[in-house]
Amino acid sequence: MAEHLIRTLRCRNANRPGVFGRLATAIGAADANLGDIRMVWMGPEHIVRDVDVLVEDEATLARVVAAVSAVEDVDLIDVIDDVHELHLDGKLEVRATHPVRTLHDLRRVYTPGVAEVVRSIAADPDESYRYTIRGKTVAIVTNGTRVLGLGNVGPLAALPVMEGKAALLHQFVGLSAFPIVLDTRDAGEIVATVLHLASGFGAIQLEDIESPVCFEVERRLVDALAMPVLHDDQHGTAVAVVAATTNAMARAGLDLARARVGVVGLGAAGTAIARMLGAVTAKPVIGFDPSPDATERLRKSGGEPVASLEALMRDAELVVAVTGRANLIPASLVRRGQGILALTNPDPEIRPEDALAAGAAFAADGRSVNNLLGFPGILRAAIDTRARRIDASMYVAAARAIAEKAGANELVPNPLRRDVHRAVARAVAEAAIKGGVARVRVPSDYQLDQPLRPPAES
Repeated sequence: MAEHLIRTLRCRNANRPGVFGRLATAIGAADANLGDIRMVWMGPEHIVRDVDVLVEDEATLARVVAAVSAVEDVDLIDVIDDVHELHLDGKLEVRATHPVRTLHDLRRVYTPGVAEVVRSIAADPDESYRYTIRGKTVAIVTNGTRVLGLGNVGPLAALPVMEGKAALLHQFVGLSAFPIVLDTRDAGEIVATVLHLASGFGAIQLEDIESPVCFEVERRLVDALAMPVLHDDQHGTAVAVVAATTNAMARAGLDLARARVGVVGLGAAGTAIARMLGAVTAKPVIGFDPSPDATERLRKSGGEPVASLEALMRDAELVVAVTGRANLIPASLVRRGQGILALTNPDPEIRPEDALAAGAAFAADGRSVNNLLGFPGILRAAIDTRARRIDASMYVAAARAIAEKAGANELVPNPLRRDVHRAVARAVAEAAIKGGVARVRVPSDYQLDQPLRPPAES
């Protein structure tokens, strides 16, 4: 079931065994999934709980409300839309790091004292990394043409997603980020705009830009800017997929380095996944996409296009599907011992349980792969080392660090673990220095809670 809505049901039920069990059963029977359950109040006769439910649409929610209302000894007090409530006034704000309370403060934060810092930066522009927000700030750039599974919703509707990315960057690696939403689909206009504003930021993060425009935008910005440029839909996804694939193959007793890898769907994510898996295995990845342009991109990057889905499923030992099309892969095409990662959200190309029933050695869907595992640590390390660009070795280092942090029963670790982001940042910083793209060296005991001021030129 595609879970598109989250609502909180505030329920009061009799404080007797079995009542809440009947409530939970009624929710499940109405085609909803239970989320978090929180105690609000408890008395000798009644208990009030907030119960999160995940449903596909408003019609399903109405059925759930009706089912809950019909449960004996249960009163439905309220249906709370706390998703919209959480977004009231947005998820970001700008705060001063040094409050101005006295004339003494004012003279140093603003005029006349600030003129000294202006002269320092004018004499050496790299001092902007030390004395302004530039050294800890990311521009998150989108035009809203490829947002989640919603497609072209436009720049304004994309803004909540960009705010979410910014909030995650601050929480997990201490970076500040500003959403930059552009009302153009023209690659040249996007590139020109970013080039004009880039000097105020430490890195550029591209998000939710349609294919093939995203490829041209990224290429031109990487060529023009001596600073980190990350297209998260490509490389953040690829990093998480390679990490999950590494662990899945190992646990299934398969050798990724020897496996024939196939990628179905060669848009932004699929193209980057194919390139990275090709780099990790040092073998051409086979791929299928009905688009001739996508096929040609794969060929130019060293991959081998195949003529059909059936041919790919026949030849690949590991299949990664990122097509955006639910239920694309029939169970009849799954071969015994094959690995399947069907990553389209919210509904995968084939359900993992169906792939396993057909004989797959392992199977997982998009819930196992989250970009949050990669992009915060990658960007933090790239900014801290003042990398001229993010090269392939840095992405591979991030994937390996993520894979190593997974627990015994995990393909990848929980993305909310701060130690994972620390590990990614350390690995990426080391790769940047080793690869010669870093302009400064970080300490050997580099940690994310250190100041964003790398001490030594490389």
